[in-house]
Amino acid sequence: MKKAMSGFDLRAMARELNALSGAYVKKAYMPHYEQIVLRVNPKEATQRDLVFVRGERIYTSTRDRPMPMTPPPFAMVLRKHLRNARLTAVEQVGFDRVLAFSFDTKDGERTLYVEVFRDGNIILVDQDGIIIQPLTHASYAGRTLKKGVEYTPPPPAANPYDLTENDLADLFATSDRDLVSTLGGKINLGATHANAVCALAALEPNSPTSEADVGRVFQALRELLDDLAKPQDAHLMLRLNDDDGDAWESTLASLPLGEQQKWLESRAVEATPILLPQHAAMPRVSMPSLCEVVDAWKGSHDAHALQRREEERFDQAGPGRGQSTEVERLERRKQQQEKALEGFAEKIERQQRLGHLIQDHWDHVEGLLKQTAEAVEKDGWPAVKKAVKSIDWIQSVSPADRTLTATLPDENNTPNGPQVLLELDATVHQNAQRYFEAARKQKNKTSGAVQALEETERKLKRARKNEEKQRASGKLKRLKRSKRMWFEQHRWGMVDGGHLLVGGKDAKGNDAVVKKHLANDDLYFHADLHGAPSCSLRAQQGFVLDDRRPPHLPADIPAYRLVDKLPEAVLSTKSMEEAATLALCWSRAWNGGGAHGTVYSVKPAQVSKSAQTGEFVGKGAFVIRGQRTWYKDMDVRIGIGIVAVNGVPLILTGTPEHIKNTCPRHAILAPGMTKKEQLANAIYKITGLSTDELLAALPGACDVVEECGMLTSPKTEEEE
Repeated sequence: MKKAMSGFDLRAMARELNALSGAYVKKAYMPHYEQIVLRVNPKEATQRDLVFVRGERIYTSTRDRPMPMTPPPFAMVLRKHLRNARLTAVEQVGFDRVLAFSFDTKDGERTLYVEVFRDGNIILVDQDGIIIQPLTHASYAGRTLKKGVEYTPPPPAANPYDLTENDLADLFATSDRDLVSTLGGKINLGATHANAVCALAALEPNSPTSEADVGRVFQALRELLDDLAKPQDAHLMLRLNDDDGDAWESTLASLPLGEQQKWLESRAVEATPILLPQHAAMPRVSMPSLCEVVDAWKGSHDAHALQRREEERFDQAGPGRGQSTEVERLERRKQQQEKALEGFAEKIERQQRLGHLIQDHWDHVEGLLKQTAEAVEKDGWPAVKKAVKSIDWIQSVSPADRTLTATLPDENNTPNGPQVLLELDATVHQNAQRYFEAARKQKNKTSGAVQALEETERKLKRARKNEEKQRASGKLKRLKRSKRMWFEQHRWGMVDGGHLLVGGKDAKGNDAVVKKHLANDDLYFHADLHGAPSCSLRAQQGFVLDDRRPPHLPADIPAYRLVDKLPEAVLSTKSMEEAATLALCWSRAWNGGGAHGTVYSVKPAQVSKSAQTGEFVGKGAFVIRGQRTWYKDMDVRIGIGIVAVNGVPLILTGTPEHIKNTCPRHAILAPGMTKKEQLANAIYKITGLSTDELLAALPGACDVVEECGMLTSPKTEEEE
């Protein structure tokens, strides 16, 4: 399994996944265009994700997997039809790279076909076999995949399980390929398993099929297929580094779980359900299931799908996607212009050479033109077209254009020279002059292209200078985003342990925070002031340091990623106190002139929209019932700093102590007289961050108590 799963891998995976029969689908997600995730609840087992990576692999995983708040259309279709559906069976279609997932829903049977070949596809089909929605519309020679048409599986390939020894003998007798090619292509084994059969049969892979011992080959094939059918451990094949040594197994066992996953991922080369002869000398790690093996190899990469989607959207994954910098854009233009100029020079030289060759072979060309013209005049074009097939000096004729494509003599006066297009009604000189004229026009184009290249080089030099100046000043690259992350719609910050705190910006935002983002194990915070925002301290959701730091980020910008399940999903006393401080600073206490205030917290079950008889609860307001936890004499000061979340530079809000410990570039704010618009503009000039994002983070008029890299350019190592 180098990149995509083979029919052997999918046969073993179908057997494993079929054990999930009876599991209920909770939700469908699409964190990346290449990936679909079904979150399922199996019977008497923990919740897990059924991961489909189009064209590559299928497996289950229990990793934390951040998901987009707004699902794409295909994910919405899956949610509509498969939510609360019960998985009834997982089957391989023949021996092809297609798995069929059958579901029992309230609207009847639904089948999800996952095709793991070419670019891959996922097709949802109803009980009548009609396509409800494909992930990608496609048309092939024998079938069409689009909404409303009947689903047709790919043309069935040979199933080695149905093959008899006589069938194999007949196939070998008629095959014009060598042994390994016949096994791989005509018997549908693929290159890896075809070589394995040859090794088991002790036969040379490139030997002719006529010389192969059919009995030995058939016995080796049955041995491989029988081994695949047995329940057994799966294996992750490794390629060790030079410094790993012979004691790598004990070294691996001594590492923490997270480090073990990184170690395996960096050395894994293949996941296989059975051991093949070529695996004998390779180091490996065995696990109880193929899902575990694939997850250990590719699970971390797939779990970062949402982050990769964000990076690609902002052109942080490389040129060609999304928005590029000025330097990247000009470098690509320069490469294209240089390549075009090389082609221009070749074309000019070729046109001039052909013109000179026509003149050098004047008599030969004149004879071809004269004889062809006479034949057309006498016999007509149909007869001439038929006759030139037997003439080596003429390749083709075009009656509509009255032209012929002729071959010029080489140095031995044989018809192996270059080909030229000759006009039948023009003289030899005129035909040669046509090539010289084409070369002259190309020269004129070349001079314009040279000027354009020089202009591009001037612009590129200026852009590099500006980029270097911007980098030295500490400014960050501006990113235009069509969509923002869900928490940016609210007030948000980070507290101790990486927990996310969100608060409403207005009455509508308060309702959204409580309705959508207040789970059973979260805490509700509210300042003891009228009109204060409703805040939710998320117990599970928050930020962790990104172990795949984006290369474009400056060294003084910490990189985090948003996760749905923190490693330590327990709210500490310190995190509650920090959340209370932020809830107070986001309230009118900031502009009220006081230096301290009071905040309370309650459990989600104590927050209600239901009022007593005769009372009314307005929009954005809630009724709190039961005992409250009070936080008194909280300091009205706040910190802001620059971090990157999922590769996107953002302004982080937190308590002064937390921000100073987290962000090298930060500012500590207290209520003051400076308008927040004025402060936002001052920070923008130094950092390059959007003033809209800065205004959303600033609680009101304030003074800067302490700053580093926010209002003054950060010092370089030489200056320090």
